[in-house]
Formats: sequence, C-alpha cells, structure tokens
Amino acid sequence: MSGGGTETPGGGEAAPGGGGGKKKNSLGFAGSPAHLIIKDLGEVHSRLLDHRPVIQGETRYFVKEFEEKRGLREMRVLENLKSMIHETHEHTLPTCRATMQDNLPQVLQRLQAATDSVCRLQQREQERKKIHNDLLIASEKQHLTQWEDFMKEQHGKQAEVDEEHRKAMEKLREQYAEMEKDLARFSAF
Repeated sequence: MSGGGTETPGGGEAAPGGGGGKKKNSLGFAGSPAHLIIKDLGEVHSRLLDHRPVIQGETRYFVKEFEEKRGLREMRVLENLKSMIHETHEHTLPTCRATMQDNLPQVLQRLQAATDSVCRLQQREQERKKIHNDLLIASEKQHLTQWEDFMKEQHGKQAEVDEEHRKAMEKLREQYAEMEKDLARFSAF
C-alpha cells in the first residue's frame, strides 16, 4: 500500500528490521477501529454473500451420506437387474422360444378343434331355435283356428239362444193376450 514500508497482510505493521517502529498505513493504525470494521465487513461479506464454503460442505455431506449410509444400494440393484436381464436373455428366453415352437402346432390344432366344435354347437342351437320358432308359429296358428271355431260356435249358440228367447217371448205374448181376453170376458159379467 502507500507509505513506503512493507506491510504484512495481518496487521499492517512493518517487517522487523524496517525501522523498528510502527508505521502508519493508508487506512490508519493496525488496531484502529476502521481496520476492525473493515475486517468485520469482510467476515460479514464472506458469511452472507460467499456461499461456496457452505455449498461445498453440504455437497460433501450429501455425497458422504448418500454413498456411506446407502451402501451403494442403487449399484447393487442395477447389478442385480443386469444379471437378471442377462439370465433372461441367455437362458429363459431361448427355453421359452423352444417350448413355444414345440407346442404351438398342438395348440393350434386344439384351437381349430375347439373352433369347429363351437361352430357345430352354434349351428345346432340355430336349428333348435328354428324348430322351436316353427312349432310356436304352428301352435299359434292352431290356437287362432281354434279361437275362430270357438267364436263361430259362440255366434251359432247365441243365435240359437236368441231364437229360443224370441219364441218364448211370442209364447208369453200369446199367453198374456189370451189371459187378457179371458179377463175381459170375466169383467163383462
């Protein structure tokens, strides 16, 4: 700094052998209040605005916790998955493929047989339904014929009853007419 003497970074004093006395630096004496304020400002600045040490410490702590406490569990899981995939690719998949190739023709034959059976059952069911419907239609026609015959018979009986009623009414009129004549003869006495 200015003043002509060599200063130490810590206190602003001259180095030994440089005159032996305290020299003034540009900001004042080493123990002056301004120097202490500047030192405090530097500490406040580093605590408030310089987050590198805190972030580095937190990062180290996170990595330590992640690696030590978890015991590289994710790596073991990935290794297990890798070995399982390798096992599946090398052993299980070829075995499944061979089994499928051996049994697929039989399965297709059975499937075709089942399809044929289902088609026959469906055709039988359709035939049964057709026969049932035909029987229902025939039965309905028979019932209609019977109903028409019944209604004709009822009309015939109704006509007979009406004729008997008419004859009975004629008989009663004649009887009452005769009774009136007899009554008129007797009332003349």
